[in-house]
Amino acid sequence: MINTEKTKTYCGFAAVIGATNAGKSTLINRLVGHKVSITSRKVQTTRSRVLGLIQEPQHQIILMDTPGIFTAKTRLERAMVDAAWRSITDTGLAVHVVDCLVGFGEHEQRIQKFLKEKKVPAILVLNKIDLLEKDLLLQLIDQFQQSETYQDVLLISATQGKGVKGVLERLQQTMPESPFLYDRAQISDLPERLLAAEIVREHLFDRLHQEIPYALTVAPELWKERKDGSVEISMCILVKKQGHKGIVIGKGGETLKAIGIVSRKELQRVLECTVHLKLYVKVNARWQEDSQHYQTWGLNFNPS
Repeated sequence: MINTEKTKTYCGFAAVIGATNAGKSTLINRLVGHKVSITSRKVQTTRSRVLGLIQEPQHQIILMDTPGIFTAKTRLERAMVDAAWRSITDTGLAVHVVDCLVGFGEHEQRIQKFLKEKKVPAILVLNKIDLLEKDLLLQLIDQFQQSETYQDVLLISATQGKGVKGVLERLQQTMPESPFLYDRAQISDLPERLLAAEIVREHLFDRLHQEIPYALTVAPELWKERKDGSVEISMCILVKKQGHKGIVIGKGGETLKAIGIVSRKELQRVLECTVHLKLYVKVNARWQEDSQHYQTWGLNFNPS
């Protein structure tokens, strides 16, 4: 006798939120099992809302990696923070990631207040627990639990992978019964050309985190697939000042060449093909006032 009963599937959204450098992108990459969002020692690295898809036999969990919550001053910063706040209200669950070493700071309190006022279901994920003494960790847990904002408190070390399985299991428990919304093979909604640009930007920050401000971006210029299966990629690095251009290029072009080498190696691993990468640098003092860049990354050019 043929069993015609369909297996139940569960699918839903969760916004991963928190202050800058809390470890949101690292956690998402761990949960998805692939790189879908860049990480960096430099804070305020994630600029847009990036979807990462956890694909399990009966569960499809759609994670939204959001820009960190911080005090915004420029148009770009306001657009980033606006994207984070909108993500919270657009999803059925908020995953609030907190850096244990920072604790219950100003931005954590803002997020907690917002979650409570909007009545958003939320779980708290305390990250970097391996770096904090047990007594201080217990005090931190108590501080957050007293707020009665969170359904659960989970302890992890995203860089080491400790506790990440517990986060996955908790997310699975919260997903509503639903058909899958994305193809089972998909891991992100970010087009490959934009992921490539983000990977280059990540390596720029890693190499120049003490010398270059946030006022740079990477714009995809060319993406051409060759007959031999390789891909030809050209990226323009936009900086605001001539002096910044010199820093990115380096003496005799050495810095730009080194960034190109590490970026190409990672792109080949991510794209699983040979990559021919060309990077060049342009000065555009007003690139942050060009709405096209905001549209590309799904940011609001005129945030409220």
